[in-house]
Amino acid sequence: MRKYFWPVVGLGAVAFSIWLLYHELRGVSLAELKASFGAIPAKNWVLCVASTLVAYAALAGYDRIALQHIGRKVSWTFITLVSFTTYALSHNIGASVFSGAVVRYRAYATKGLSAAEIGVLIAFCSFTFVFGVIFLTGLVLVIEPEITERFVDVLPANFSRGTGYILLALVVLYLLGSVRARKPLKLRGFSIHYPKLPVVLQQMVIGPLEIMGAAGIVYFALPEAGNPGYLVVLGIFLISFSVALLSHAPGGLGVLELVFVLALPEMDPADVVAALLVFRLLYLIVPFMIALVIVLVFEHSRFGVDDPDAPVSDEPKKISGEPTKP
Repeated sequence: MRKYFWPVVGLGAVAFSIWLLYHELRGVSLAELKASFGAIPAKNWVLCVASTLVAYAALAGYDRIALQHIGRKVSWTFITLVSFTTYALSHNIGASVFSGAVVRYRAYATKGLSAAEIGVLIAFCSFTFVFGVIFLTGLVLVIEPEITERFVDVLPANFSRGTGYILLALVVLYLLGSVRARKPLKLRGFSIHYPKLPVVLQQMVIGPLEIMGAAGIVYFALPEAGNPGYLVVLGIFLISFSVALLSHAPGGLGVLELVFVLALPEMDPADVVAALLVFRLLYLIVPFMIALVIVLVFEHSRFGVDDPDAPVSDEPKKISGEPTKP
């Protein structure tokens, strides 16, 4: 039951979201959707691609600062390839913790990292993402408190701004903890070290940057007419992406579209769906196809190579044509 629980939940979320989305888009024809997709200017396509590159560069930064935290040095090229492959697969497959763990273990084990170190790396990357969500959500609620009215029309703007200040206070407390250099937390013989100040400062940049880049894809793909602005699109993206992750729907299929269509009533639904198709193409589909090629090349290069975790024999190897010494 535990093996199939989350996949069933994910498929159920997809089916339910698509059903709701169908009722929201009953008046939108395929011709309208095609016209909206074709109306995106070439300049905006370039900006969407640039936003995608920013997002995936920031994702590579997740791994880099995690490696700094555990005191390991790995080349930037290797980190970028591993990070890109990990997130390209996990964003599409779902269950990102598990799918990402498999890719990272296979890759970083070849660099001498232990299973415990890779576990800390995975947890640290996940925390950096959550930290980025909390930081950005706090900023958006403080600057654009009216955004909550797009989802719940009973909460006053002051309540939203107050929630934003609370989230930003949590960020400040986390920052102060790194300044005080707290002692490691020992749990069942395993030490959990509090991140140092240079690492936390990088988290404060890298975490939000990845989300801002991903939201930028949607923003630049939307038309100017009725566009509420980047901060509002960012806030909607934060909510929709978080709901998609909680739903365990592969790629957030149907969930992202439903939240965006409901949150942007002032815009043509065809334009909103077309923008999200651009997002799926650049952020999900194209990286997924490239990641599959990287995995195949990597596994082919490892074919016939000894298991990195296998014990190394101390016996001298006999070289053909050369007698062994006693």
